[in-house]
Amino acid sequence: MPSDPIVYIDRSRIRPGRIGDLRKAIDRLVRFIEHREPQLLHYGFYLDEEQSRMTVVAMHPDPASVERHMEIGGPAFRGFADLIEMEGIEIYGVPSERMLEQLHQKAEMRGEDCRVVVGTLHEGFSRLSPATV
Repeated sequence: MPSDPIVYIDRSRIRPGRIGDLRKAIDRLVRFIEHREPQLLHYGFYLDEEQSRMTVVAMHPDPASVERHMEIGGPAFRGFADLIEMEGIEIYGVPSERMLEQLHQKAEMRGEDCRVVVGTLHEGFSRLSPATV
């Protein structure tokens, strides 16, 4: 039985004076991930109007995709350490134990007060076709 999709959201403060470096790092990372993770359904970096905060939104077909993303992207994520202060990670869907372990490790490395919060579906529906996920 296939797993439900996982929506991943993380939020960070951009360190003062680092927006230019961050934009370059984002561009490199997106190109790197796009060619190595064809299973990833959506991967977007959003900047607020003041360019002081960044939100990453990713949609994975299942927890195994998140685990793969953490393994492939892990070394590249380290390049963001001096550019941002991660505030939190939100997961929507049913995570695997390995996935949660990886995300807690990322949170500990990326932000002093960074937390991982998991939201499970109470009710809803999806129009994603089985061929998509």
